[in-house]
Amino acid sequence: MKYNYEYTIKYQEVDGKKRLRLFNLENYLLEVAGTVADDLGFGIQVLHPRGLTWILTRLSVEMYELPRPCEKVRFETWIESNAHMLSTRDFRIYSGDRLIGQCKSVWAVLDLEKREIVNAFDDPIFEGCVDGEVIDLPRVRMTTIPEPTGIAPHKIVYSDIDYNGHCNSCKYLQAMTDAYLPDYYDKKVRLDISYSKEAMLGEQMNTHYLVTDDGIQYQMKNEAGETSCSAKITMSELEN
Repeated sequence: MKYNYEYTIKYQEVDGKKRLRLFNLENYLLEVAGTVADDLGFGIQVLHPRGLTWILTRLSVEMYELPRPCEKVRFETWIESNAHMLSTRDFRIYSGDRLIGQCKSVWAVLDLEKREIVNAFDDPIFEGCVDGEVIDLPRVRMTTIPEPTGIAPHKIVYSDIDYNGHCNSCKYLQAMTDAYLPDYYDKKVRLDISYSKEAMLGEQMNTHYLVTDDGIQYQMKNEAGETSCSAKITMSELEN
């Protein structure tokens, strides 16, 4: 089963080049995923009273162009699979009838008290929701940055925290792109991001970034040197 949601891009969501910011794009993807989960009966409204919540573990997005303000964008989405404690949800992104991007996201259910991932997919509420279509976006493995181009500090503050009590998924990407943003305009841009450890209110984080020939790699670490989030932005020429 496929689900479609349309949004109009707001002026406050675009950057100085009048294109949708990547972390605002991620926010749309998260909102769509949450809306589908609510509509199917296993969203936050159902899980939170049980002491559970959804968390994003990985995201891969490939964009052929980034939307402009007032542009109507349609997100087509479906559940690829619920297996091995992970739910994979795919997206196609359209402006009118024109495909402008695609995405693969991987989710898990978190026990809010234990702060551990649990296997919830045996619950009858998940029956019959899997579409099965697979988008071809191979996973990009994140590697350690041995000698960063630069390091930017970022303290986790009030506006970073979401209803799960930890740093919101989009806020990591916002801090990373604030630290350094490659010139990906008028190119095909791919974003890969992986979440590995919760960042909590008051934690001092450092964004390590490495500029490469085709983009940039990020690692956000706490003061103990533990990685909370890794990301990579790569660019390539658009096909004619």
